[in-house]
Amino acid sequence: RSDAELKADMDYLVRLWETIRRRSETSTAPVLIHRVLSLSLRSVRDLFSSETDRIVVDSEEEHNRIRSFASQFFPRIQDRIELYRGPEPVFDHYGIEIEVTRALDKKVWLKSGGYIVIEQTEALTVVDVNTGKYVGRSSLEDTTVKINLEAVKEIVYQLRLRNIGGIIIIDFIDMKSEENREKVYNALVDALRADRSKTTICKISELGLVEMTRKRVRESLGRSLSEACPYCSGEGVLKSKKTICYEVFRALERQGLLLSGKQVSLYVHPALAEELFGEERRFLEILEQRYGMKVNISASEKYHIEQYRIEPV
Repeated sequence: RSDAELKADMDYLVRLWETIRRRSETSTAPVLIHRVLSLSLRSVRDLFSSETDRIVVDSEEEHNRIRSFASQFFPRIQDRIELYRGPEPVFDHYGIEIEVTRALDKKVWLKSGGYIVIEQTEALTVVDVNTGKYVGRSSLEDTTVKINLEAVKEIVYQLRLRNIGGIIIIDFIDMKSEENREKVYNALVDALRADRSKTTICKISELGLVEMTRKRVRESLGRSLSEACPYCSGEGVLKSKKTICYEVFRALERQGLLLSGKQVSLYVHPALAEELFGEERRFLEILEQRYGMKVNISASEKYHIEQYRIEPV
């Protein structure tokens, strides 16, 4: 960190200690001497920098609290704290709602017509760069370099916006020229200089891959604003209806001798019931004949598509 950043941090801590000391000396117990900062005040303390033009707040109470905090610890930024009084929600006015939606999408479009895909897993994050609708007017190599350079800016922006940390693999569109690979790598290094989180980056490989790490300082935006799908438990995929049908058939076969000569109720999701009444009906009839059972299918929306229950009547 620069001398200016270290000094600013030190100045804040000294002022904070002086405030705590002064309160402790002039107060009678029991009294609150210090409390952890609220989210808005932590944002002012941690995120406000020389690059920040202003802080816009839509709550008069919060605006006053931030101004009071700034006057005590960051007097130089007081004039840059603004109270929003517009008729529409502040997120709509400044386009924040759109950015939040973009930050939760896997696919992010570039102005040229190309796009990047961001996939987060437990182990690492993969960013894939694609040409998309952009075909270019010059050679394929020039088109590739242009999209990769445009993608660099968006990738760095998305890493900061989404608070993505840990191991990150970027799959740039393959470039034949070593000079062009170096050009894209240097652009990535330059763009990451403004990132407050510590990053380590490797050169672009022959396959067009960049391996990098970014210090994880807090939970990613995707994890903060979303939760695992209760239907697929966060897997992102479900078994096909045909696969589940054959799981049901194998379950009936395993219980075939016990169910022989009996009426059997099979409880399933409506989509699976449709499959069993349709394409898979013939195999179900074969099982009924083989084991001398009668299977009555009962459909219910309360069942997960992969869930079923077999009960003798």
